[in-house]
Amino acid sequence: MRKKSDTHRVAVAVLPGAPIFELAVPCEVFGIPRPELADPWYEFQLCATEAGATIAGGFTATTPFGLDDLAAADTVIVPACRNVHERQPADLVAAVTEAHARGARIAAICSGAFVLAQAGLLDGRRATTHWMHADELRRRFPRVDVDELVIFAQDGRIHTSAGTAAGIDLCLELVRQDHGTTVANALARRMVTPPHRGADQAQYILTPLPSANTSPLSEVTAWAIAHLDQSIRLRDLAARAHLSERQLTRRFLETYGRTPGDWLIRERLRRAQELLEQTDLTIDAVAGRSGFGTAAGLRAAFAKHLHTAPSDYRNTWRAA
Repeated sequence: MRKKSDTHRVAVAVLPGAPIFELAVPCEVFGIPRPELADPWYEFQLCATEAGATIAGGFTATTPFGLDDLAAADTVIVPACRNVHERQPADLVAAVTEAHARGARIAAICSGAFVLAQAGLLDGRRATTHWMHADELRRRFPRVDVDELVIFAQDGRIHTSAGTAAGIDLCLELVRQDHGTTVANALARRMVTPPHRGADQAQYILTPLPSANTSPLSEVTAWAIAHLDQSIRLRDLAARAHLSERQLTRRFLETYGRTPGDWLIRERLRRAQELLEQTDLTIDAVAGRSGFGTAAGLRAAFAKHLHTAPSDYRNTWRAA
C-alpha cells in the first residue's frame, strides 16, 4: 500500500497519431517538477504503446517507459486517440484494465474515453467526451451514460473530459484532489488559465443533425426543425411519422440516443444559440423563434442545459 509520503506516479499513454495538444496538457501539469508548490510533486512517465511512437505533427515520442509501467502507475491518463472509429490497441486496453484492477485512478482526455469504454471501465458510469464524438461513443458503447454537456465528469476513480482545453480543467481537478485548492490555483496562475471551471460548465455545442440518408426519422425531424417557433407535441411528431407515440420514442432512442422531447429541447437550444451568435434579435425574439415562448423560458432552458444565461452566451460568442 502506498504511503502518503510516497511520490504519486502519473503515467500518460502515448498512442501513435495522437493529437499533440491533449498529450502535452498532462506533460505540462504533471511532468514539470514543482517542489515549491508541493513536495513531493509527481513522478511522471510517458508510456508508449510502441517504441518511437510518432504522434500528430510528425513528432516522435522517445521514452524508456512502456505499457508495463503504465499498468503499475497510481494515475493513468489516456489522451485523445487517433481515430474514434477504430478499435483501440488491445495491449493498451489491457494495461488500462490492469491498472484499474490494481486500484489506480484512470482519466481520459477527449476521445481517450473510447479506450476506457473498450476496456469496459465506463459501463454503467457517467462519462463525457468531445461533443463531436458523443453520439459515436453512445452508439458503440450503449452501456455508457454519455453526458456531452459537461467539460469533465467523475464517477468513482474514473475521470473523463471534453476536448482540448477541457483537458486542462480535468488535470487541474486531479491536482486539486491530490494537493488542495491552494496548490491547484497557484498552478493555474502559472499556466495563465482560469483556476477552476466547474465540471458542470457546459460544452458550447452546435450539434449537427445525423445525415438524412442514414436517419429513418429524417422527414419528421426536418419538419420539426422547420417549425421550432411553434408548439410541437409528441403526438404531432408521431402523427407525422405515422407511428404510435411509443414506437416514435423507441425510434428516437435507437437513432439519436434520446427521447423526442430531449431531442426537441436540444434543437431549440441549437436554434437559440445560432440566433444569439448571428443576429441582434432581442432575447424575447430569440425565445419566440426557437420555441421557448418567453425570455424567462429561454433563460430557464439555458440555465438547466447550458449552465449559462442567453446574454452571457451572446457576449462570449459575438465577441469571438
